[in-house]
Amino acid sequence: METTITDAIRDKLLFLQQDEINGHHTYTRLAKRIKNEHNSQTLRKIAAQEMKHYNIWKKYTQRDLKPQMGKVRLFAFISRVFGLTFGVKLMEKGEEAAQLAYSQILDQVPEARMVMQEEEIHEDELLAMIDEEALTYAGSVVLGLNDALVELTGALAGLTFAFQNTHLIALTGLITGISASFSMAASEYLSQKNEQTEEGGLKQDPLKSAIYTGIAYIVTVTALVLPYLLFTSYVVALAFTLLNAILVIFIFNYYISVAKDLNFRKRFFEMALISMGVASISFLVGVIVKNVFGIDI
Repeated sequence: METTITDAIRDKLLFLQQDEINGHHTYTRLAKRIKNEHNSQTLRKIAAQEMKHYNIWKKYTQRDLKPQMGKVRLFAFISRVFGLTFGVKLMEKGEEAAQLAYSQILDQVPEARMVMQEEEIHEDELLAMIDEEALTYAGSVVLGLNDALVELTGALAGLTFAFQNTHLIALTGLITGISASFSMAASEYLSQKNEQTEEGGLKQDPLKSAIYTGIAYIVTVTALVLPYLLFTSYVVALAFTLLNAILVIFIFNYYISVAKDLNFRKRFFEMALISMGVASISFLVGVIVKNVFGIDI
């Protein structure tokens, strides 16, 4: 019995067909660039399955579609710059629209349910296949970022109204931040060494953990102090420092939420509120130090 395809269903099938051919070429391109043979084989397998799905939809649409090479190159570039996990997960998030399309054609297209189930298997395979160092040490990066954002944002806010001199604030902030980064890195090293000793196993290399923590701290310090080196007005510099803090929180939490399937909104607002709350309290402390105690620099 021949399945009747309406124009509305055909449009959805064309959308899915385009998505499959884009996925096939993206996974194929990624598979060629990956050194890890297990990951490469998994990607090739998924690429072949995407082509299989493409041909299923082609049977109904009777059309040949070319890949949208702009999207293919974009996801390949993102995967090279930000890591395979982030790139692939970001691409899979884009398939939420495809899931909606599947749900709308299940009753009209017999193969739709089978294809949808295979797409869900894709996600499970992708979750299991990738082991990237950057994500292994994500906890150390979080530690460095959190401490730098909370401590230095607050310190700079307090120093701003205590000193009211951008160069002096920048100098003090850099000294404080760089010293704190070494302190945090050393603490993370000792923490990982202690955990290794107590549990009798090596989950993370203590030295690498320390390096990731220190680098995350220094990068954040640079972003927060930079406005005080660029602007002469301490009010403008503080405004841009707070903006940079929000930007760092946004970028990092978006990256982690995509790569590790975490709740972006909850993590972002929690981290932003803590950082801005500490900055507000430190701002008041700076005003008190300057006006009540009569300290004038």
